[in-house]
Amino acid sequence: MLGLGSLTRKVFGTPNDRKVKSVRPLVAQINALEPEFAALSDEGLKQKTEALAKRAQSGESLDALLPEAFANCREGARRALGLRAFDVQLKGGIFLHQGNIAEMKTGEGKTLMATFPAYLNALAGKGVHIVTVNDYLAKRDAEWMSKVYGALGMTTGVVYPYQPDAEKKAAYRCDITYATNNELGFDYLRDNMKGSIEDMSQRGHFFAIVDEVDSILVDEARTPLIISGPSQDRSELYISVDALIPQLTDAHFKLDEKTRSVTYTDEGNEFIEGLVRAAGILPDGQNLYDPESTTIVHHVTQALRAHKLFTKDQQYIVRDGEVMLIDEFTGRMMRGRRLSDGLHQAIEAKEGVQIQPENVTLASVTFQNYFRLYNKLAGMTGTAATEAEEFMEIYGLGVVEVPTNRPVARKDDHDQVYRTAREKYEGVVKSIQEAHEKGQPILVGTTSIEKSEFLSGLLQAAGVPHNVLNARQHEQEAQIVADAGRFGAVTIATNMAGRGTDIQLGGNIEMQVMAAIAADPHLNPDEVRRRIEAEHAEEKAKVLAAGGLFVLGTERHESRRIDNQLRGRSGRQGDPGRSSFFLSLEDDLMRIFGSEKLDAVLSKLGMKEGEAIIHPWVNKSLERAQAKVEGRNFDIRKQLLKFDDVMNDQRKAIFGQRLEIMEAEDVAEIAEDMRVQVIEDLVNLHMPPKTYPDAWDVDGLVAAVREKLNVDVPLTDWAAAEGVDQEVIKERLEEATATAMAAKTEAFGADTMRSIEKQILLQSIDGKWREHLLTLEHLRSVVGFRGYAQRDPLNEYKTESFALFESLLNSLRQEVTQKLAAIRPLTQEEQESMMAQVLAQQRAAAAPAEAEPALAGAESEAAPTSRRPGFDETDPATWGNPSRNDLCPCGSGEKFKHCHGRLV
Repeated sequence: MLGLGSLTRKVFGTPNDRKVKSVRPLVAQINALEPEFAALSDEGLKQKTEALAKRAQSGESLDALLPEAFANCREGARRALGLRAFDVQLKGGIFLHQGNIAEMKTGEGKTLMATFPAYLNALAGKGVHIVTVNDYLAKRDAEWMSKVYGALGMTTGVVYPYQPDAEKKAAYRCDITYATNNELGFDYLRDNMKGSIEDMSQRGHFFAIVDEVDSILVDEARTPLIISGPSQDRSELYISVDALIPQLTDAHFKLDEKTRSVTYTDEGNEFIEGLVRAAGILPDGQNLYDPESTTIVHHVTQALRAHKLFTKDQQYIVRDGEVMLIDEFTGRMMRGRRLSDGLHQAIEAKEGVQIQPENVTLASVTFQNYFRLYNKLAGMTGTAATEAEEFMEIYGLGVVEVPTNRPVARKDDHDQVYRTAREKYEGVVKSIQEAHEKGQPILVGTTSIEKSEFLSGLLQAAGVPHNVLNARQHEQEAQIVADAGRFGAVTIATNMAGRGTDIQLGGNIEMQVMAAIAADPHLNPDEVRRRIEAEHAEEKAKVLAAGGLFVLGTERHESRRIDNQLRGRSGRQGDPGRSSFFLSLEDDLMRIFGSEKLDAVLSKLGMKEGEAIIHPWVNKSLERAQAKVEGRNFDIRKQLLKFDDVMNDQRKAIFGQRLEIMEAEDVAEIAEDMRVQVIEDLVNLHMPPKTYPDAWDVDGLVAAVREKLNVDVPLTDWAAAEGVDQEVIKERLEEATATAMAAKTEAFGADTMRSIEKQILLQSIDGKWREHLLTLEHLRSVVGFRGYAQRDPLNEYKTESFALFESLLNSLRQEVTQKLAAIRPLTQEEQESMMAQVLAQQRAAAAPAEAEPALAGAESEAAPTSRRPGFDETDPATWGNPSRNDLCPCGSGEKFKHCHGRLV
């Protein structure tokens, strides 16, 4: 008998069914246009694109152009790739264009589906970004789909790390640009550190389609992108503190695996204080609670976290003397990613590798706030439904499940739960052996490198040939995944999220053809393909007869999505398949999230050694545990976003002001407004409004005017004169400073002066913003303690960060005004003296030096560099835009701040 919910769904359909049904008329329109577009010549398709682009840019809505654009794109793809998009791909494309997440099962053709909304939105001429999870997929998809866009007369670009600036700019100027989420975010930050509009890469944020959207917008949402610069080296302190941690016992710290946090107990605090004092790290007469001990407390806390929360081959690996983080969702190494706040250095000290210096933040943004910059956002993945609430609340994205082209034929077994991990692994090996004997390909999912290698050892002992795919073998990833569907193949993999390569039954024909030709380049490619296709058809038939791909999970993940992604590797495009999860009460999820009741039930049942419990109730209770964890993680991300939103408003204001300055031809008015405000603040400070002259601090104002405005005026006489009030003083100071600036403009030349003003404004904004970010980091780390005083940490953070931002703007006005007031052209003597210094340095560098023994690890001074082409001593506009710590463009070899960047 059907329940009420099931009955109503049967009669009225689910909300998702109604959404899918609503786009059927559009799909029918696109299909009706197919013969018309099939009749067009190749040139005719490109002309159609031009006509559609003209209509879009003349104001016609993209919705009105959708049927024609999709029909044109389908025909372009058919000719370029030999692939005719299914109706379900058109439906998914429509949902993407509408700003939704299209959930499509693995192997249903998401890459091709994305071309339809990308092409339609690119007609507006503002650029479309297609976001992937790694550089390999960005390059592969751009190369593959550029054939479609090229057939339609559109350009395709790809953005990747360490790309030359000119190439990167050209990629962003293309109609459709493929890039990773990391590179897009970093380019946004880099652009907002540039000195001129011409140097910026991105051209706005119009429309983005995010592939593997759950991985990027949920799993990585807590990771801020940070551009940083080196700060002081404290390697010795990290090493000294690290040596003390192994002396701690379980009584000295409290570990909470649910929240992944570790803290010292009272006994532990006393014990570690004794250790750091005995080691000479903590001076006599000082304890850990003194304000002077903040740095030491920070180091002992991070060292404890490094030892108790981070395990080698789980959260990181050591490769080539470097600690590489591992993405817990994809099992990949995250090259170039480092943990912040000294935690990475603490792990380096623990592993005995070279400790890289700590960094200071120059700019940062979270993925949540970066992707909310886009006018319209869409996403696609195989698993988004479980996070639908988060997508809607944070990004305003609806989730639509797109039906599969063919019904799913995969058989999903109930979970098998064992008492111990040993029994579980015995069951896993037995199940693998049974499937392997009949030639069924098997994909075994594990949660860490350590566990994948442990299972590999068990299979070796059992004599089962297999491949292992984890962060250590990432170079062979595509080949291992391509072979995972072959007859009798056994593949162990750490998490299969976002791999981007389908497991095809019988193996991947393209990869086999490429491998055969690479082995013997003299072979005829057509003959090789024909032979391999015949072999593949035979092998695929054997695999289908064996039951298709068997996905075996050795553990449940905290997130249901990751389990579903693993499961979804089997049963693509209507293929048969099977999935099964093997669990034990010793697994992390079961152990941390309440397996005591289950353990008691199993004991009462009197389960025998090696026996597993298999029941739908167990699946339900596990799903509830996973949903609880997902809910808690969502709350953490939501809270983080609330804090980041405070900084995001300030970031937008600063970046907007920078852009305005860079776009402006003349910033003299901005500089003047700042100067006027500084004068008003100085006068109000030393001559408070509505006060008598005997309450004025005239001497203080004289000193301040000389320091901040660099003008000599008879302030004492003005203040003593009858009838002179604060307003008159302000007006006279404004006139005097305006006259001084006009004289400077005449001496430098108007163009040079405008360039100097712009550079000083940008450099001052950047410097103040860096200081502000550091202050906010410190505020964020202490504001949590306000909760103990019954005060809301978020409100406290908002109030104090706003006050800090106001302070930033005040100090920015003062700095810009003071710098502009201080500059002056160099005299002839000073220019000659500087030139003599440069020549002497160049001669010294050219002279052969006596051979000296090299000092291991010694730092060498910066060698003199070549002079910037067109460099003119008297014209800062020809100096480029070096940062203060860059080498000076004059070629002296000194840092810019110590040479031409010095304000004299």
